[in-house]
Amino acid sequence: MTTMGDVARIAGVSASTVSHVLNGTRKVNTATRLRVEAAIEQSGYRRNGVARSLAAGRTHTVGLSISALTNPYFNSLVHAVERALSAAGYVLIVGDSHDELQSEKRVTDSLLDRQVDGMIVAPAAGSERLTLPDITRTGTPLVLIDRGVDIGCDQVGPENVAPARALTEHLLELGHRRIAVLRGLAGISSTTERFDGYGAALADHGIEVDPALVLDGASSTEVAEREVHALMSTAHRPHALVSLNNAMTIGALKALRVLGLSIPGDVAFVCYDDFEWADLFEPRLTAAAQDVDTIGATAVELLLRRMRGDDAVPQHIRVPTTLHHRNSCGCTTPQPIASPIADR
Repeated sequence: MTTMGDVARIAGVSASTVSHVLNGTRKVNTATRLRVEAAIEQSGYRRNGVARSLAAGRTHTVGLSISALTNPYFNSLVHAVERALSAAGYVLIVGDSHDELQSEKRVTDSLLDRQVDGMIVAPAAGSERLTLPDITRTGTPLVLIDRGVDIGCDQVGPENVAPARALTEHLLELGHRRIAVLRGLAGISSTTERFDGYGAALADHGIEVDPALVLDGASSTEVAEREVHALMSTAHRPHALVSLNNAMTIGALKALRVLGLSIPGDVAFVCYDDFEWADLFEPRLTAAAQDVDTIGATAVELLLRRMRGDDAVPQHIRVPTTLHHRNSCGCTTPQPIASPIADR
């Protein structure tokens, strides 16, 4: 590796002169500066940005621990966070926790070892017992994204209860009473809240949740496909289904296709999470769409404030969803569903 000393030898000057040229800490006469710049180009010397950053107490990097980067929603969320951070002059370092606590611990430990200036985490189940206390003990500014945890730090995510409730309510209004639901990964706040929305809609109509219609899809395409295939193969299959995240939606659609069941003719279908291509399907998917750009930008804004020394009371922000009413629910001429403003 080329050093500052190598540059100095090529230019025939002292290492301190090279340093002054690089950092502008002292005026250097034009002839000498040109020799040093030529020596830098000739040698291919690159300044040690990490060392300079650490000496200044900042690395201008932010760590992001997030799960399932193959999931279109999380992929879009990473891009939203990166755009906002880049505009503020920061570089994003991303690690995939795979929604496993020990994997998340390895990711966050690695990010802390790199002395990131701040961290954004989409917490895995159990994070509040292991990962998050370790981060807060270091004093590293922290913001939680997408999922909430009972811990004292800034948090931002989408509405969950109200959109799931509205989707289920719409199927009830269409006359369905046996409505199956694909529930996400256990131990995650978004899973609990969306399922609560489903249950609340049923309760509003005097219907108890039927355990036989609750499918644990584990936020997985493969698991959801298997669970939907098993339920919809029975003689008393339901004629309506709510999927509570996009990975499970893909699995459900695969299972229904394999079984030869049509949407919405055989099964009315609605889902939480929208896709760019949801409007290109036939039938077009009725879905609750998260405002990914706003969620990402808000998380970055909160983190930047903390990194600037803001010690205000932590904020918990919910970003509204938009309900896209199409025809997978069984409506031939879709009418707008009221878009919920806040979870209740």
